[in-house]
Amino acid sequence: MQRPVVSVYSKEKKVVDQVAMPAVFTAPIRDDTVQFVHSNMAKNRRQAHGVFWKQGHQHSAESWGTGRAVARIPRIGGSGTSRSGQGAFGNMCRKGRMFAPLKTWRKWHRKINLNQKRHAVASALAAAAVAPLVLARGHNVNAVPELPLVIDSLNVESTKALLATLHNIGASGDLARVRASKSSRAGSNKQRYSRFKIAKGPLVVYGDENPMIKRTARNLPGVDTCSVHRLNLLQLAPGGHLGRFVIFTKDAFTHLNNVFGTYREKGVEKSGYQLNRNMMACADLARIINSDQVQGKLRAIRHNAIAKKTTNKNALKNHTFMQKLNPYHKTQRALEVKAVAARQVARKAALKHKYSKAGRAEKAIRTKRFNSVKADLEQSFRDAQKIVDDEAAAGVFNEADLQ
Repeated sequence: MQRPVVSVYSKEKKVVDQVAMPAVFTAPIRDDTVQFVHSNMAKNRRQAHGVFWKQGHQHSAESWGTGRAVARIPRIGGSGTSRSGQGAFGNMCRKGRMFAPLKTWRKWHRKINLNQKRHAVASALAAAAVAPLVLARGHNVNAVPELPLVIDSLNVESTKALLATLHNIGASGDLARVRASKSSRAGSNKQRYSRFKIAKGPLVVYGDENPMIKRTARNLPGVDTCSVHRLNLLQLAPGGHLGRFVIFTKDAFTHLNNVFGTYREKGVEKSGYQLNRNMMACADLARIINSDQVQGKLRAIRHNAIAKKTTNKNALKNHTFMQKLNPYHKTQRALEVKAVAARQVARKAALKHKYSKAGRAEKAIRTKRFNSVKADLEQSFRDAQKIVDDEAAAGVFNEADLQ
């Protein structure tokens, strides 16, 4: 729920006025948009750099080719030194080039949609009014009377007076945190970038009525200044993290509606810009679900209902499921069991008879009959063979006729 008004404090931390809350503080807080825009904007400060285009190739080297049982990497020419014959040029070689050397024609900068940048700035401003986000970012704002913090005027003549004002309104804890955070960069980064690194403190957003603030705050560690007409996402969300501690002057705070507009009117300075709207008017899902309008349309809770667990069953293994598919299955299975039992009984009876006295007698009779028939067949074969031999000897037919 948006607060209708915000208190305006004097330099002595006394409420002197109240102003209406600008509509930009109700914009959707889109962390994904802020991180995307910030990462692309930060790339626009980079300077092109690359490796010397001849680096690693300034050798008199040539490959020995095949047939010498060595790799085909180019090798240093000459003789008489340990360097001759060593590999060159390759990224795996001593004094060779790097793999994929940096080129100055790389795509260093990024283009960002204008409306997307404006949405990100509005989102960062809205996050600056949420105390948990400001605390989560690391700012010490426990002594600050209100967020967003609006000061009547910061148009002071000296840095000393500005520092006293910041102490009076409760920003001393955050300034002390910034001073204690100063540390040296690790390793070779001391030579490459700024030698020291320091945390971010409060950001003072001023208007046209406070022209001195930029000069008086420039020597305070961690304190940044920004005109309300030139709000920058890199300052409102350093590192792409929402929730910076922002101090507004009264004239800058009242001018935000002209810069960003409202949900009914478009911004004056950002021509044609309309504040981003939430997809949901109420993001409290629990409140929506538990509302009378939703609960009145839902089915009553069935407390005595038994949850049925359905699983896939194999009818070839599950007889209950097969019975549902084939009502004759139970009868068929009983007949099969009965037939198996009958076959087993008959087999046992046959075995019992086989090894009994009567069974052995029957076997002997069958064997005797078989041997008798076999002897008769053999005698018949011998008689026929004898007749054939006698006729062949008498010359009744030749051997060729038998072929």
